[in-house]
Amino acid sequence: MFAVEVRDHIMIAHSLPRPVFGPAQAMHGATFVTDAAFFTADLDEDGLAVDIGAATTVLGEVLQPLNYQNLDEVEAFAGKVTTTEVIAKYIFDQLAEAVAQGKLGPGSDRIRKIRVTLHESHAARGWYEADL
Repeated sequence: MFAVEVRDHIMIAHSLPRPVFGPAQAMHGATFVTDAAFFTADLDEDGLAVDIGAATTVLGEVLQPLNYQNLDEVEAFAGKVTTTEVIAKYIFDQLAEAVAQGKLGPGSDRIRKIRVTLHESHAARGWYEADL
C-alpha cells in the first residue's frame, strides 16, 4: 500500500461536558495539528499515489469551517461530545466525500483508505481510519 500524508492545523474552542473529562469540562481552546493520509494500492503512470498539492488543498478546505470556531456551536457537532476521536471522524467523512467527488484529481478513484490523525500535543494524538 502506498500513501501520501499532508498536514495542516486548526485552532478551536470547545467544552467536554462529562465528568470523565475533569477540568476539560469547561470551555477551553485547542490547536490540533491535523494529518490526512491517503492510501492507494498502486501508483499512477507518473509514479504518484495522490497529488500532494490536491491533497493539501482539500485538507485545507475541509478544515477551514472549523478553524477559529467554538465547536459547541457548530451544527455538525450538535449533541456530540467533541473528543479528538469525534473530530477526526468528522474530518474523515468530509475527506471521503471529497474523494467521492473527484476533488483529489484523476487518481481519486484509486484511493482505498484514509487516515486522519489529530495531534493534541507533542505527547498525545488520536485518529480515525477506514477503507473507502
